[in-house]
Amino acid sequence: MKVVAALAGLGGLALSGTAHAIAWNFQTPASRLAAEIDDLHQLVMWLIIVIFAGVFGAMFYSVYAHRKSKGHRAEQFHENTAVEIIWTVIPAIILVAIAVPVTKVVISQKDTSGADITVKVTGYQWKWGYDYLKGEGEGISFLSTLATPRAQIEGTAPKGENYLLEVDNELVVPVGKKIRILTTAADVIHSWFLPAFGVKQDAIPGFLRDTWFRADRTGTFRGQCAELCGKEHGFMPTVVRVVSAEDYTKWVAEFKQKSAKAAEDDTKTFTLQDLMQRGEKVYAANCVACHQANGRGTPPAFPPLAGSKTATGPKEGHIDTVLNGRPNTAMQPFKQLSNAELAAVITYERNSWGNKAGEVQPAEVKARRK
Repeated sequence: MKVVAALAGLGGLALSGTAHAIAWNFQTPASRLAAEIDDLHQLVMWLIIVIFAGVFGAMFYSVYAHRKSKGHRAEQFHENTAVEIIWTVIPAIILVAIAVPVTKVVISQKDTSGADITVKVTGYQWKWGYDYLKGEGEGISFLSTLATPRAQIEGTAPKGENYLLEVDNELVVPVGKKIRILTTAADVIHSWFLPAFGVKQDAIPGFLRDTWFRADRTGTFRGQCAELCGKEHGFMPTVVRVVSAEDYTKWVAEFKQKSAKAAEDDTKTFTLQDLMQRGEKVYAANCVACHQANGRGTPPAFPPLAGSKTATGPKEGHIDTVLNGRPNTAMQPFKQLSNAELAAVITYERNSWGNKAGEVQPAEVKARRK
């Protein structure tokens, strides 16, 4: 923004490029909207510096030059019309200089019309659910869960490059396309935050909020839930992979092919060993945060599964609990998982930590869906 650079007026030092070499500054913008937000940030910061230097410079000079030890005697006056006009007019001019570009950016942030692709984003404790509602890829749905190994989180293994900022399923979008994001939540307030795109929108249970972005370059961009949403708040990353139009079309085709293949699992009968192996992975991705790897949970909020009446009782009750959750508790529904995944994780829970309650097949889960 040339106007912003001119207003900053500090010989071209002010704007984005220099600042992005500093680790504690904004991420390098990957969209025009993010660049405009970054420019506004730089403008306001330089204005603050100029005001700070001017005000405190004048104050310190006055204290030094008019101190009593030099024989200066304080002036006796109560009103000065000129001074009052100056300190009213100058701040008003500064506010207008800030308000004009800010208003343009805020209006642009709210303009979600003409989107090429619409994605519904649902916040869960503690993962994101993505549903492609419009555009190429319509009908695709999946969960995006933290992929950082528990060993790294617990400090028993070295931390990776993208520690706590990596997921099993990234949101994939094409470069140069306007992506509309609809946010909501299934339990508490979350916040979908992608700094490189200048996007932050709260996800509120019972409400739909929207925002948008248009990535101007390919790559993988990372953020985190920006709302304090519970004990695993820091383990809820937001990751978007921007690809070319050709790669996006290829990804859509491959994803739908995998989904069709996964749907075939509903009619299969799996061995206990197969269900346990798959269930362990599903449990690690979706359940371990609350019920712990040892199945003992963190009572009273998250009860143990080892020896519990649910995990050792009738299959129907266990399936219903995992499918539909339990009202007025932290147990949320997991309908977004496939029947095969649910069958596997329920089987794992019913046959781990000393439990021995037999397997559950995908067809049994399908029969309990409402």
